[in-house]
Amino acid sequence: MHKKAYLLAAIFFSSASVFAQTTFLPLGSEDQNLLDRLETRTGRLCDTLACGDKPESRRNAVNFLEYIKSKNKIDATLNPSKGPDVGATNTQSELSKIDVYNLKQMISESGEWAPKDEETFDSKRAWFNLFYQKQHNLIHVKTNDFMLDKNFFLVINPVLSGVAMYQRNTPTPAGSVKSSLFYSGRGAELRGWISKKVGFYTLITDNQEQFPYFVTNWINKDNQHKAVPGVDYFLTPSKGNYDYMQASGYVNFDAVKDHLNITFGNGKHFLGDGFTSLFLTDNSSNMPFLQVQARIWKMNYECLYLELTPQFNQAAGDQILTKKYSTIHYLNINPNKWLSLGFFEAEVFDRPNIYEISYLNPLIFSTAINRFNGAGDKSLLGMNGKILAAKHLQFYGQLVLNEFRYKELISSKKWYGNKWGVQAGAKYFDAFTVKNLDLQAELDVVRPYTYAAQDTLANYTNYNQPLADPLGAGFIKVIGQLRYQPAKNVYVSLKGTYYMQGVDTGSSNFGNNILNSYLTADHIYGVSIINGPKSTCEIINLNIAYQLRRNLFIDIGGTYRKYVNTAGIYNSDYATTGPQYGPLTTNYVYFGVRLNCARRDYDFF
Repeated sequence: MHKKAYLLAAIFFSSASVFAQTTFLPLGSEDQNLLDRLETRTGRLCDTLACGDKPESRRNAVNFLEYIKSKNKIDATLNPSKGPDVGATNTQSELSKIDVYNLKQMISESGEWAPKDEETFDSKRAWFNLFYQKQHNLIHVKTNDFMLDKNFFLVINPVLSGVAMYQRNTPTPAGSVKSSLFYSGRGAELRGWISKKVGFYTLITDNQEQFPYFVTNWINKDNQHKAVPGVDYFLTPSKGNYDYMQASGYVNFDAVKDHLNITFGNGKHFLGDGFTSLFLTDNSSNMPFLQVQARIWKMNYECLYLELTPQFNQAAGDQILTKKYSTIHYLNINPNKWLSLGFFEAEVFDRPNIYEISYLNPLIFSTAINRFNGAGDKSLLGMNGKILAAKHLQFYGQLVLNEFRYKELISSKKWYGNKWGVQAGAKYFDAFTVKNLDLQAELDVVRPYTYAAQDTLANYTNYNQPLADPLGAGFIKVIGQLRYQPAKNVYVSLKGTYYMQGVDTGSSNFGNNILNSYLTADHIYGVSIINGPKSTCEIINLNIAYQLRRNLFIDIGGTYRKYVNTAGIYNSDYATTGPQYGPLTTNYVYFGVRLNCARRDYDFF
């Protein structure tokens, strides 16, 4: 049935007239932060952007940046390799010279959508007159023959990452734990379009990774549901080396010019404006998807049809895994220039290798109320908001609901079925009048059992990992971050995290591990947010990055992590449990080089 559904969708979409297409900014890139920053500094929301619905398209990003350039009278056509940078000529401009530099570089990198070809900067020195003719791209091909309809664009870039790390754990874990660790990845990405009608993107990397001790503990959280953060299939470690490949890609086109965009591929998504999301994050592995995105007036509407991998016993060895599916609807609207509201709906259903055709319904709030499919399906509803203030401040938040009864919600019995989560956060750009100093603070609270399901195969997970916050459920978390760009190519980040969470122990299900069925809940009433033996964790990370050339970074930094459990329970593949072993403190420092990729970090759990 799922093949028929895909065929029907393909016939429908192919019957539509194809007008244009786009590709998307990579998740985790500095460009996403720049868009968020500039939108707030303008003091008004951009109706063609959706910074809380990532990844954002390069076409929309460049259109927005061209507007900012025009508003601030910036000459963004001057190639920095041929002369001094030209800043904002308008004395009233609120952008710093660094903002202007970042803006011009971002337009250049996505220059296929710039109105002028000269906005894509040439390199100072091309390699053999073939490679790096353009500043950002190893291979850059663009032909313009509109009369013969031979308009073609292609970019190919290497993707490289290498990190050396030294860790120290207190107390020293039992067994052999390496102090010196490494991570290496290598691959390539390509993107382009054909006649500006069909866009395409592909990224593939081969990776070998050794993790800090606490991450290894998380991977081996139990003997069955092992998973590497953000990764799908991986090879059993040999001498602590995890080996895996990452592959993503998509094709994209406009079914209705500038209004209805279709993307089919394999990758990740993120819904929200915070460090994490209670709706959908990019913390789990890549997943096949069909994305239908409509932008009309002040509204952005998205339908996501996902193929997910249900939880499975990794210890059973290599096997052909069954699939489950999810339909997600997300509607965002800007009632005025400073307020954005969003409405979210997700349905996860377990039909082994069959897509329930009723869930192809593109109307929001239609799937959650259609309960004729059975109570075993997982439904989530949510809403979020964002407010801009004083051209420096951004306030954002989310509310997610799975199940609740009003009488139980207002009573003092603390019924386990009251499943909800809230997020509240704020960003302060150019804080205290210091240019390019940005602050952010966030609070996340999620009740136990919120993302668990009656049927463990229909829970809100993918490849043994949560689809929302990586902590799962039953936690209170506070995050703060300072970001500072004191010079054009220097980036400083200081991030602190503190969370409290209950711990499921033995056969007791306190609602923190969302892989467990909520039908096995330890108790029905008296369920607090922190349910079960309380654990606390504090994490501090400092990272300093220097950009040698566009997208080539050197990173140096360190992380401090202290994990304490009131019952002395410390999940460990080395079986170090009991009060005599805790708390577990991990410190590590690292040095890394990366090209055309985001930094790999572990400060989220």
